[in-house]
Amino acid sequence: MTSLPRRPLLLFAAALAALAPAAARAQAAPAAVIEGFNATLLDIMKNARALGIRGREQRLRPVMAKAFNLEAMTRISIGPAWTQIPPADQQALIRAFSDWSIATFAHRFDGYSGESFRTTGENTLQSGDRLVRTQLVRPQEEPVVLNYLLRDFGGAWRVVDVYLSGTVSELASRRAEFTALLREGGAPRLEAELRRRTAALLQG
Repeated sequence: MTSLPRRPLLLFAAALAALAPAAARAQAAPAAVIEGFNATLLDIMKNARALGIRGREQRLRPVMAKAFNLEAMTRISIGPAWTQIPPADQQALIRAFSDWSIATFAHRFDGYSGESFRTTGENTLQSGDRLVRTQLVRPQEEPVVLNYLLRDFGGAWRVVDVYLSGTVSELASRRAEFTALLREGGAPRLEAELRRRTAALLQG
């Protein structure tokens, strides 16, 4: 077999070395995802009254669809019972959970009084997931800690959990009630409850 010329190999190695700083910069992607999301939240807060609850929900929908993996979050919140749910019901639950999650953010961030968001750090967990730590800074009040757990999905970092007060997993806190609803009436019962909650939130 004819060996490859040495010069092309050296050029290839140099090209790989040049990519190293870009790969390092990509490690900041999780924080960038959250900062972009928070920028949208802040804009929505500043225009909350003009937008109304429906307008805030519509503005948040494409942003959350990009920054969050709502399908994975549905699976995580339901837990082991997910594998026992028929595929059609799984899809219905993903849609209901997604709508409810978006409506929840639209309902929570309903005004502006000089708040701002601050990213306070980012670290890699043993699983390879990233935890991005943020604060909602409020004038004359203690900051609200909101931490986001992100996972790499084919090169795209997306949120798979939110930690309220810094340590309380929102999805883990939902699992017990979701399990109870599934026991009551299966996937249709849980879907109906999520739809009911969404409708209540969107009433303003």
